[in-house]
Amino acid sequence: MTVTHTDDTRHDRRRWWALGALVASMLVLGFDMTILNVALPTMVGQLGATTGQQQWMADAYVVVFAALMLPAGLLGDRFGRRLILITGLVIFLVGSVLGALAGEVSLVIAARAVMGVGAALVTPLAMSVLPSLFTPDEQGKALGLVSTGSALGLPLGPIIGGWLLDHFWWGSVFLINIPMVAIGVLACVLLLPETRDPASPRVDSLSTAFTTGGLGALIYAIIEAPDRGWGDPLILGMFAAAAVLITGLVLRSRQVRRPMLDMSLLAQRGFLFNTVAATLVMFVLSGLMFVLPPYLQAVLRNDTLGTGVRMLPMVVGLSLAAKFAPPLATRFGARAAVTAGLVVLAFAALLGSRTTTGSGYGFTALWLSVAGLGFGLALVPAMTGALATLPRDRAGSGSGLLMTLRQVGSAIGIALLGSLLANVFRDRLDVTGLPAPAARTAGDSVVAARLIAEKTGSAHLAASANGAYVHGMTVVLLVCGIAALVSALAAAAFLPNTAVARRTEREETPVVAEPAGHAGQ
Repeated sequence: MTVTHTDDTRHDRRRWWALGALVASMLVLGFDMTILNVALPTMVGQLGATTGQQQWMADAYVVVFAALMLPAGLLGDRFGRRLILITGLVIFLVGSVLGALAGEVSLVIAARAVMGVGAALVTPLAMSVLPSLFTPDEQGKALGLVSTGSALGLPLGPIIGGWLLDHFWWGSVFLINIPMVAIGVLACVLLLPETRDPASPRVDSLSTAFTTGGLGALIYAIIEAPDRGWGDPLILGMFAAAAVLITGLVLRSRQVRRPMLDMSLLAQRGFLFNTVAATLVMFVLSGLMFVLPPYLQAVLRNDTLGTGVRMLPMVVGLSLAAKFAPPLATRFGARAAVTAGLVVLAFAALLGSRTTTGSGYGFTALWLSVAGLGFGLALVPAMTGALATLPRDRAGSGSGLLMTLRQVGSAIGIALLGSLLANVFRDRLDVTGLPAPAARTAGDSVVAARLIAEKTGSAHLAASANGAYVHGMTVVLLVCGIAALVSALAAAAFLPNTAVARRTEREETPVVAEPAGHAGQ
């Protein structure tokens, strides 16, 4: 049995309970993201992972995530958003089990890729059902709650993950996803109504191949270039292949009637520039989250639980900003809110770039708090503004495009800023007197260098490793600050200054919906 959404159903209290299902789903993803960041230094010590392999552990997830979100949005539109959302959570669970059982770096990377498939199915669908449940006036609040759900996972991940790593083996950080996924699936089954768009286009396998291949080649080239050299034939070939495949995706999208990459959405000024702003924010956030845990753990010598607790200031700032950003955007306009958030973020990154080996945690907590405020102030209004421009019948594919570009920003942030950090660290590290094999290993990461320093009793190597890593981190933060400042200028110049993008009921296309108890009939 199917029904069509009306004002009465959208204003029913059940939709707020349904929002709880979405928050639970996003909580799982936010939880896992920060657990891995805290676990990486421990995994380096136990698995012997290099900086490049750490980047792959993070980016295998993000690249697959970004590549599959566009087809995931279409699958949800066509076959049912709740069904695909639950499927994604189950796949995420399978990847978590594989990660816990992995005994070497390559298997962990493969497990992270499987988890990326699940996350790709969850994220766009969690966002795309919001226009089906809430009026344009309410979507900012709903998006803020979903973002807060993801943000709540950020502090829980490091704290619980740190406790697990202090008491169990590193694979326990994957197993902890099992109860979280179970809660998310149960909430979706009981609370979330099924919605779909029968007119949605089929998934284009060729476009999916172009997306996956293009992003994969690009990220591979960026991550491997520091070791092989930017002029290496393989690296140049990968960059060329990425350009060809991404160009093929764009050309393919112009040939089909209902493309997976809907270029017409990018032609809308509001969607385009809000999406660009959100992508640049994710570029900075992902780079920061990659470089911070090794600093807290290897340089400041905190255990894994202490590392997680010390990341809380940024999450607190992010949570506060996610709460207050929608009303600020309503009062002063999206352009003002996003620009202010980016300026705050730039200030935080530039302040953090003044860190030295003697700065201590107090200074770090200060700029982390400010950074969290900047992230939330910029990201929530940008996401709200982009989603508000989407036609109702393309909610899944449009939100998939938005989230894809956000994840592309994350992937490039981890790859590019991680590679920059690796280069600076390796060039700055003093390995004088070490045998060649030990010197190469020490240059892989600050954790490896500290381990070798402890084995050899070299206080000089330990001090050099700390200094080299802090210098690399400050260079990354400087780049992040400049990127955020340039983004703020672009937002001030090009973003539409609308309080909330509104659509009248006459412009909205009804969405076919099924009661939760009759899904699939």
